[in-house]
Amino acid sequence: MESKYGVSIERNGPAKLYPFRRFFQGFEGLPAIRELFGRSTLPVLRSLKVEFFSARFGYMGTSDVDGHLIISNRYLRDGSFRDIYLDVVHELCHVKQFRRHKPLFYPKLSYVDAPSEIEAYRFTVREGRRIGMTDAELVEYLRVEWISPAEHRRLVRHVGLGRRRRRADHRRTRPKT
Repeated sequence: MESKYGVSIERNGPAKLYPFRRFFQGFEGLPAIRELFGRSTLPVLRSLKVEFFSARFGYMGTSDVDGHLIISNRYLRDGSFRDIYLDVVHELCHVKQFRRHKPLFYPKLSYVDAPSEIEAYRFTVREGRRIGMTDAELVEYLRVEWISPAEHRRLVRHVGLGRRRRRADHRRTRPKT
């Protein structure tokens, strides 16, 4: 569309979407992913698309428009394998939420209090335990720069790590009689 400024701007820039399975193989065989999608696991992953973006910051997310994954090129290249693995599991939980017409974002709530995030992080923590992560490693995995220390503690509690950890800390500091 041309404007009075003497320029034209095409307002529908195409997003380049790739098949999920081109970059992420084997997820259809994971018990956690089979739990998410059941018999539909392979069809869901075959139809799932990923979009890559180039920016200094960012990790990955799920589109609330069509349910495709959005992934930072930098994170995919430089992130730890385990973190990327867990983040893909987390985002696949959001894909399931999207497919069930559940909201992914709750603008009036803190990120750590959003039901979609609590559900996805609980699911991811279970998968982290399955692959042998300790509670301390999981607590550290939940630490991200866009939440405050108080929000991090709340997220840890929401996913069921806080209570167990607090009790253990309490026992260690209790004076011996």
